[in-house]
Amino acid sequence: MSKLRAAACSRRGLQQGAGGEVRLSPRRRRENASSGKGMLPPVSAPQSTYHLFSHSAETEAFRKNLLAWYDKCKRDLPWRKLAASEADPNRRAYAVWVSEVMLQQTQVATVIDYYTRWMQKWPTLQALAEASLEDVNELWAGLGYYSRGKRLQEAAQKVVSELAGQMPRTAEELQKLLPGVGRYTAGAIASISYGQATGVVDGNVIRVLCRVRCIGADSSSPAVADRLWDLANALVDPVRPGDFNQAVMELGATVCTPRAPLCAECPVKHLCRARCRVEKELQLASKRLLGEVASSCPQVPAVEECAAAAAGHCSLCPPAAEPWDSSLGVANFPRRVAKKPPRAERTATCVLERRGPRGESEYLIVQRPSSGLLAGLWEFPSLPLGPGLMEKQQREALLGHIQAWAGDAVARRHLRHVGEVVHIFSHIHQTYVVYSLLLGGEAETASGRQDEELGRPASRWVTQAEFQKSAVSTAMKKVWKACERQSCEGRGPGKGSKRKRGPAPSQASQLTVAADGTLPKRQLSLDAFVKAPTRE
Repeated sequence: MSKLRAAACSRRGLQQGAGGEVRLSPRRRRENASSGKGMLPPVSAPQSTYHLFSHSAETEAFRKNLLAWYDKCKRDLPWRKLAASEADPNRRAYAVWVSEVMLQQTQVATVIDYYTRWMQKWPTLQALAEASLEDVNELWAGLGYYSRGKRLQEAAQKVVSELAGQMPRTAEELQKLLPGVGRYTAGAIASISYGQATGVVDGNVIRVLCRVRCIGADSSSPAVADRLWDLANALVDPVRPGDFNQAVMELGATVCTPRAPLCAECPVKHLCRARCRVEKELQLASKRLLGEVASSCPQVPAVEECAAAAAGHCSLCPPAAEPWDSSLGVANFPRRVAKKPPRAERTATCVLERRGPRGESEYLIVQRPSSGLLAGLWEFPSLPLGPGLMEKQQREALLGHIQAWAGDAVARRHLRHVGEVVHIFSHIHQTYVVYSLLLGGEAETASGRQDEELGRPASRWVTQAEFQKSAVSTAMKKVWKACERQSCEGRGPGKGSKRKRGPAPSQASQLTVAADGTLPKRQLSLDAFVKAPTRE
């Protein structure tokens, strides 16, 4: 480090480490502790400055180190390219908006392909506003949380029809005027697209902030969430707010991960209080092994601890009932809140097949209601099952349900039990009891108009290729794979073998589809191993 830069750092209370990182000098740390400069506004619940960035020099060090790391290590993602290259602020904001909505509860690797296809099909707000909901659902199929696509299109239509095609320019206006845009999405769009100096708080940011400042209280509680937002707004870099917010999220996604974080690669490790605590604990353990410290010494040293926590009065410290776990290290933060287990539901589903006008197989799909779970998507005829129903009762109920579309033909056919498909939604452990049914030519064909007049969901017959392109959920694709696998296993060797529609009910009931949609291979019986080989 040059003498000029060293002098500048000294005046600002900073020092540069061996690895080039900038951090607070011991002198500045002592001054901060006594002066209390730069603290966030007080709240009703007591807390200490231990959980805050209590001086501007510390904040500057955090920004500088983080942005330097981001410029060097950030991932090459399509929405970042668009945000950096697009001159039109409306198109830039739209590009960021789409990416932020898709990234909610979804991994980056999954989103990239969906995002690329979306922007190719609807490159502007106006193009999306003119699209049909059916087209939106079809492109979104498989991405999960399907209401996101619907809300995105509704908001785009509002921008075009009510705001003259102009996106709101601040986080406050974005959140107020656009349906489905919450505090986080508004902050991301405003900072990345318009350069507004506003922070963002998502799961990655929460993890980084909680570890850097040893915040162990329940981050889902409104009071703690508000403090995290205050902290994010105080930290955001005023010159490069969009890059800073993306850098914090990038740090949480790639380095400060939930499990096995890469602390050695962290650009702000010297400002991280959780890491400092881990290092002090290791030093104490090392001294204990060497006999330099009595074995009765507390496991965790009282170094740079929260003063209010000692008296049990800090609203940001972990509860006293949750002691520090040495095996977790920095992963003690944030506090893991026990999730409510998903409720269990069972649904009978029938893959109804007929021979189409051109001789190829067609399958009936019906549309789900326009609100609620999987709103507007298509599925095989399905019926929720009440508790305690026997298999015979399930069959009778399902037959009665599908007669609405297929007529009395189903009464003269035999339902084949394929097996069970399990799909986990965020709050539902759904088990699909899958049946298949081959209809003859006498099956009725209902039009959309007839469905509407009869008060039943819209329906249509589709080929296999059309089914794959339709707006169907991942769960229904698992159902399809189960039936497809059963059909393949039912074919014997040779051209002339007859197609088996499915295994016997006693066998089919044992087939359970795994999370990836595959069925287990059949296990050979013990007799097959001990039976003598047959001579040809």
